[in-house]
Amino acid sequence: MVLRRGRIPDAVRASLALPRGERPLAASALTPGGWAVATTAEIAVVDAVGAVPTRRPWADVARAAYDQQRQALTVEWVDGAPDTRLALADADRSALPLVVRERVQWSVVLAEEVALPGGRSARVAVRRAADGTLFSQAIAGRGVDLDAPDVAPLVDAAEDRVRAAAGLPL
Repeated sequence: MVLRRGRIPDAVRASLALPRGERPLAASALTPGGWAVATTAEIAVVDAVGAVPTRRPWADVARAAYDQQRQALTVEWVDGAPDTRLALADADRSALPLVVRERVQWSVVLAEEVALPGGRSARVAVRRAADGTLFSQAIAGRGVDLDAPDVAPLVDAAEDRVRAAAGLPL
Protein backbone atom coordinates (compact mmCIF):
# COMPACT_ATOMS: atom_id res chain seq x y z
CA MET A 1 0.00 0.00 0.00
CA VAL A 2 1.42 3.35 -0.99
CA LEU A 3 0.63 6.33 1.20
CA ARG A 4 -1.16 9.31 -0.20
CA ARG A 5 0.96 12.43 0.22
CA GLY A 6 0.01 14.30 3.37
CA ARG A 7 -0.75 11.31 5.62
CA ILE A 8 2.60 11.68 7.33
CA PRO A 9 2.86 15.02 9.14
CA ASP A 10 5.16 17.49 7.40
CA ALA A 11 7.43 17.71 10.47
CA VAL A 12 7.92 13.93 10.44
CA ARG A 13 8.62 13.92 6.71
CA ALA A 14 11.14 16.76 7.20
CA SER A 15 12.86 14.88 10.06
CA LEU A 16 13.38 11.90 7.76
CA ALA A 17 14.98 13.98 5.00
CA LEU A 18 14.55 11.10 2.58
CA PRO A 19 17.09 10.93 -0.23
CA ARG A 20 15.90 11.39 -3.80
CA GLY A 21 14.11 8.28 -5.02
CA GLU A 22 13.25 6.94 -1.56
CA ARG A 23 9.62 7.21 -0.59
CA PRO A 24 7.41 6.29 2.35
CA LEU A 25 5.24 3.20 1.86
CA ALA A 26 3.41 3.09 5.20
CA ALA A 27 3.47 4.90 8.50
CA SER A 28 1.84 4.87 11.89
CA ALA A 29 1.61 7.27 14.77
CA LEU A 30 3.04 5.66 17.91
CA THR A 31 1.87 5.60 21.48
CA PRO A 32 2.82 7.66 23.46
CA GLY A 33 4.21 9.79 20.60
CA GLY A 34 6.28 9.82 17.46
CA TRP A 35 5.94 7.93 14.20
CA ALA A 36 7.21 4.74 12.58
CA VAL A 37 7.76 4.97 8.84
CA ALA A 38 8.47 2.18 6.37
CA THR A 39 10.17 3.47 3.24
CA THR A 40 11.38 1.73 0.13
CA ALA A 41 14.86 1.42 1.71
CA GLU A 42 14.43 1.35 5.49
CA ILE A 43 12.40 1.44 8.64
CA ALA A 44 12.67 4.63 10.67
CA VAL A 45 11.29 5.89 13.94
CA VAL A 46 10.80 9.60 14.52
CA ASP A 47 10.30 10.45 18.18
CA ALA A 48 7.90 13.04 19.58
CA VAL A 49 10.49 15.84 19.33
CA GLY A 50 11.49 15.06 15.75
CA ALA A 51 14.71 13.13 16.39
CA VAL A 52 15.29 9.90 14.46
CA PRO A 53 16.64 7.36 17.01
CA THR A 54 16.09 4.38 14.70
CA ARG A 55 16.84 4.32 11.00
CA ARG A 56 17.95 1.00 9.57
CA PRO A 57 17.83 -0.70 6.17
CA TRP A 58 15.53 -3.68 5.65
CA ALA A 59 18.47 -6.07 5.51
CA ASP A 60 19.18 -5.22 9.18
CA VAL A 61 15.84 -6.73 10.22
CA ALA A 62 16.14 -10.35 11.32
CA ARG A 63 12.39 -10.66 11.78
CA ALA A 64 9.37 -8.63 12.75
CA ALA A 65 6.22 -9.76 14.53
CA TYR A 66 2.92 -7.99 14.94
CA ASP A 67 0.85 -8.59 18.07
CA GLN A 68 -2.67 -7.64 17.05
CA GLN A 69 -4.02 -7.80 20.59
CA ARG A 70 -1.43 -5.32 21.88
CA GLN A 71 -1.30 -3.41 18.58
CA ALA A 72 2.48 -3.60 18.75
CA LEU A 73 5.10 -4.39 16.15
CA THR A 74 8.37 -5.84 17.45
CA VAL A 75 11.44 -5.68 15.23
CA GLU A 76 14.43 -7.95 15.90
CA TRP A 77 17.80 -6.89 14.48
CA VAL A 78 20.40 -9.10 12.81
CA ASP A 79 23.22 -7.64 14.92
CA GLY A 80 21.60 -8.57 18.23
CA ALA A 81 20.76 -4.97 19.15
CA PRO A 82 17.80 -4.72 21.53
CA ASP A 83 14.46 -5.32 19.85
CA THR A 84 12.49 -2.25 18.83
CA ARG A 85 8.89 -2.34 20.06
CA LEU A 86 6.49 -0.02 18.27
CA ALA A 87 3.10 0.54 19.92
CA LEU A 88 0.84 1.63 17.06
CA ALA A 89 -1.63 4.38 17.96
CA ASP A 90 -4.24 3.36 15.37
CA ALA A 91 -3.27 -0.05 14.05
CA ASP A 92 -6.63 -0.59 12.36
CA ARG A 93 -5.88 2.24 9.96
CA SER A 94 -2.24 1.46 9.31
CA ALA A 95 -0.65 -0.81 6.74
CA LEU A 96 2.67 -0.62 8.61
CA PRO A 97 2.75 -4.25 9.89
CA LEU A 98 1.92 -5.58 6.42
CA VAL A 99 4.46 -3.37 4.66
CA VAL A 100 7.20 -4.23 7.17
CA ARG A 101 6.57 -7.91 6.53
CA GLU A 102 6.63 -7.39 2.76
CA ARG A 103 9.86 -5.36 2.81
CA VAL A 104 11.68 -7.85 5.04
CA GLN A 105 10.56 -10.71 2.80
CA TRP A 106 11.65 -8.72 -0.26
CA SER A 107 15.13 -8.34 1.22
CA VAL A 108 15.59 -12.10 1.76
CA VAL A 109 16.57 -13.84 -1.46
CA LEU A 110 17.62 -17.21 0.03
CA ALA A 111 17.93 -18.42 3.60
CA GLU A 112 19.04 -21.57 5.37
CA GLU A 113 18.74 -22.55 9.03
CA VAL A 114 21.94 -24.05 10.41
CA ALA A 115 21.62 -26.67 13.15
CA LEU A 116 24.42 -26.24 15.66
CA PRO A 117 25.76 -28.34 18.54
CA GLY A 118 23.73 -28.18 21.72
CA GLY A 119 20.41 -27.67 19.96
CA ARG A 120 21.27 -24.09 19.00
CA SER A 121 20.87 -22.59 15.55
CA ALA A 122 21.95 -19.80 13.27
CA ARG A 123 20.63 -18.60 9.96
CA VAL A 124 22.49 -17.63 6.82
CA ALA A 125 20.87 -15.64 4.08
CA VAL A 126 21.46 -13.87 0.84
CA ARG A 127 19.84 -10.46 1.26
CA ARG A 128 18.99 -7.68 -1.14
CA ALA A 129 19.98 -4.09 -0.36
CA ALA A 130 17.70 -1.23 -1.40
CA ASP A 131 19.81 -0.69 -4.54
CA GLY A 132 19.38 -4.35 -5.54
CA THR A 133 22.88 -5.45 -4.55
CA LEU A 134 23.02 -8.99 -3.15
CA PHE A 135 25.14 -9.92 -0.13
CA SER A 136 25.29 -12.74 2.39
CA GLN A 137 24.64 -12.52 6.07
CA ALA A 138 25.02 -14.85 9.04
CA ILE A 139 22.57 -14.32 11.90
CA ALA A 140 23.35 -15.85 15.26
CA GLY A 141 20.60 -17.44 17.29
CA ARG A 142 20.35 -16.57 20.97
CA GLY A 143 23.52 -17.54 22.80
CA VAL A 144 25.44 -18.39 19.62
CA ASP A 145 28.99 -17.15 19.00
CA LEU A 146 29.49 -17.28 15.23
CA ASP A 147 33.28 -17.36 15.71
CA ALA A 148 33.28 -20.37 18.07
CA PRO A 149 35.37 -23.27 16.69
CA ASP A 150 32.41 -25.67 16.71
CA VAL A 151 30.12 -23.11 15.01
CA ALA A 152 32.16 -21.19 12.44
CA PRO A 153 32.80 -24.09 10.00
CA LEU A 154 29.11 -25.05 9.94
CA VAL A 155 27.97 -21.47 9.36
CA ASP A 156 30.68 -20.85 6.76
CA ALA A 157 29.66 -23.97 4.80
CA ALA A 158 26.00 -22.93 4.84
CA GLU A 159 26.91 -19.41 3.76
CA ASP A 160 28.93 -20.85 0.86
CA ARG A 161 25.88 -22.91 -0.18
CA VAL A 162 23.46 -19.96 -0.25
CA ARG A 163 26.01 -17.72 -2.00
CA ALA A 164 26.57 -20.37 -4.67
CA ALA A 165 22.82 -20.90 -5.12
CA ALA A 166 22.39 -17.14 -5.65
CA GLY A 167 25.30 -16.96 -8.09
CA LEU A 168 27.48 -14.91 -5.74
CA PRO A 169 31.23 -15.48 -5.64
CA LEU A 170 32.51 -17.63 -2.78
